[in-house]
Amino acid sequence: MTALSVGEIKVIRALHPGFVTMMKQLDADLQREHRMSHAEFVALMFLSEASDRTLGLSELARQCQQSLSAISRTVGRMEAEGLVRREQSSRDARACNAVLTEAGLSRLEQAVPTHVVSLRRHLFDHLDGVDLKAIGDAFERIAAAASGDPHGVPGQPSPDTPVGRYIST
Repeated sequence: MTALSVGEIKVIRALHPGFVTMMKQLDADLQREHRMSHAEFVALMFLSEASDRTLGLSELARQCQQSLSAISRTVGRMEAEGLVRREQSSRDARACNAVLTEAGLSRLEQAVPTHVVSLRRHLFDHLDGVDLKAIGDAFERIAAAASGDPHGVPGQPSPDTPVGRYIST
């Protein structure tokens, strides 16, 4: 067994509270401004980027890093608000798809600016002088290793999606 270095311990000790606190802050900002959880925002985002704005619940769960039961509850809350609808999969009678509605797309478009400001305030404003490409590359490798998929991290959103419109090049 190899011991951890002081630098490695520092990363681990800071990563968990930093990440958990940031996610709570993102969630609180979205709840306050849009009555939407961060989990709902992420689900709407992935649906907005999908072909026909439709994903199977299993695929949506995978992309959102949620269990199937958790994404089913998330979709249920959004369905009650008319943001998504469920429909039977045409490929598998046992499977269900989540479909982004126009109301869901509109709600996502309203929430994206809040999310961008929140990300800047709670994350990027604290990374001045840090190599963002190196951080991104490292977390892509971690996600790929954890998922067993070398392409385990979704790519950059298309510029014609709600989130894609807020990416500067």
